[in-house]
Amino acid sequence: MNKLSRIGLCIVLTLVVLGAAMPTQAQDGKTLIMARAADTTGLDPHTQTAFASLRLLELIYEPLLTLDENLNIVPALAEKWAFSEDALSLTMNLRAGVMFHDGSAFTSADVKDSFERILKEETGSAARANYLSITSIETPDDLTVIFKLSSPDVPLLAAMTSVNASIMPSELMESGDISKTAIGTGPFKLVEWIPEEKTTLVANPEWWGDGPFVDGVEMRVIPDEASILAALRAGEIDFALLNDPLVATLLKDDPDIILNRVPAIAYHVFQLNPSRTPMDKLEVRQAMSCAIDRQAVLDTASLGEGQVTGPLTIPAYQIPLDQYACYTRDVTKAKELMDKAGMTDGFTIKAIVANAEPPTALAEAQTIQAQLAEIGITVEIESLELSVYVDRWLAGDFDTAVALNGGRSDPYTMYARYWTKTGNLQKVANYIDDTLDTLMNEGKAETDPQKRFEIFANFQKHLVEVAPWIWLYNGYEYTAQQKYVEGFVPNPTDALTSFSQVKLNR
Repeated sequence: MNKLSRIGLCIVLTLVVLGAAMPTQAQDGKTLIMARAADTTGLDPHTQTAFASLRLLELIYEPLLTLDENLNIVPALAEKWAFSEDALSLTMNLRAGVMFHDGSAFTSADVKDSFERILKEETGSAARANYLSITSIETPDDLTVIFKLSSPDVPLLAAMTSVNASIMPSELMESGDISKTAIGTGPFKLVEWIPEEKTTLVANPEWWGDGPFVDGVEMRVIPDEASILAALRAGEIDFALLNDPLVATLLKDDPDIILNRVPAIAYHVFQLNPSRTPMDKLEVRQAMSCAIDRQAVLDTASLGEGQVTGPLTIPAYQIPLDQYACYTRDVTKAKELMDKAGMTDGFTIKAIVANAEPPTALAEAQTIQAQLAEIGITVEIESLELSVYVDRWLAGDFDTAVALNGGRSDPYTMYARYWTKTGNLQKVANYIDDTLDTLMNEGKAETDPQKRFEIFANFQKHLVEVAPWIWLYNGYEYTAQQKYVEGFVPNPTDALTSFSQVKLNR
C-alpha cells in the first residue's frame, strides 16, 4: 500500500479559505513552488513535533515572539513585553489591527485561550513543560495580556517563540476541527492539503507585516531527494528543502543553483529506553555509549557534514567534548561495563527509524548496529513511515530510536519536556533523576549568565554520564533555490518564516 493509501484511501483535506483574494502587493501570477521529501503529519500547532509539520504551520500560524536568523528574540504578534520588578508577571502588548484568516480580529482573549489550551494536560501539547510557571492569565484590554508566574522564569520568552506556542482563534479551539482546519494570522492561508502529494497556500492580503511578495506557496512532496535535485536543476521547482547531506553537497559547485548551508541546532541522537530491560541498568547504557564512535556515525551517514556534539548545540552553551564521559570510543571499557552489568553474553534490541526524516537515519542505525555488535549487542532495525514513527516515538513505544530532535535557543526550553519531573515528554525520555530535575529548575530561575552556563554545563555532563540517550552530532540546515528567488534568509532552526519576504525576480 502506498503512502496516500495508508493515510486513508486517498482522503483529501480541502480547506476553503474565506476571502482568499490575491494580495495587491504580490507579483502577478507568481507562486513559489517548493519541494520537500516529507509531508506534514497534522495541522494542530500545539501538538505537532515533526519538522515537516512545523515548516508548514509556521507559515500559517504565529506565536507572540519569534527568532531571527541569529536566534535573537524579536516581535511577532506581541510588539513589546516587560517583566515586573519581582519577575513574577510578564506583560505583553499585542499588535493592533491583526486579523485571523477567517476575518475575525486577533485579541488578548485568543492569546489567553491558546495558552490555557497548551497548559491543559489533555491537549497533549508538545511544549507544555515550558509554560508551567504560568499560574493565571489576565486580559485587561484587547491588546494587553499579563501572564502571572509562580516563580521567575528566564527562558519563558524563548519558549514563546515556538510554533508550539502559536495563537489560534478562540472560536476554532472551542468548536472547530483543528485536525482539518488551519486558521492563523500568518502571511499565508491554507487552501488545500493533499496528504503525501502537495499543499497549497495563498498569500494573506491582510497580514500585518510588509509582504508577502508572492501570490502563494505550493509545497510538493517528492520522497526521493535526488529527484528533488533533478527537479530543481530542470527548473520545475523554485525552492527545495533538503535534509540529506549526500544530495545537498552535490550543489556546492553548481553555478546555476544557490545552496544555503547553516549550522543546525537540531541534533542527531540515539535514544535508549531506560524503562526496558536491560537498558534499565546504568552500566549497560554506559557500555553502549562507550562502544559508539560518534565521528564514524557522522562521517558515514552525513559525509562528515557537521560536528560531534553533546546535549546542547547552542553555541553559547557548548563545552569541550573531552569533558563528557566516554566520548572517545573505548570498546575495552564497554565490555568491562557489560560484564559488570551481568550481560557478558550480550542481548538483542530493536531500533525504530523513520524512513523520511532524516534521510540519514538508516545509515546512522546501521553504523551503530555494527559498532554495538562488537560488544555483543544485536540491533534489529525497524524502518517506519514517518507518521507511524512519530506515533511510536510519542508513546515511548521503542527499545531504542534513531532520532533528529529540534534544538531551541535556550537550554531549558530545549530539554524541560524530557528531563524535568513535570516534563510532558517524560514518556519519550523514560528517565529522570533528582540531579537532572534540580539543575534544570536552577537554570530556569538563574539570571546571571555565567552561573547559568555552569549550571547547564553540569547538566550536560550528568546527562551524558547516566546515558539515557547517546548524543551523536549536529549537522547543517540545507535549502536550495533558483537564482531568481530573492529575500530568503536561512535559519539555524530550519524555519521558513522568511518566505514572507521572498520575491521571484525571474
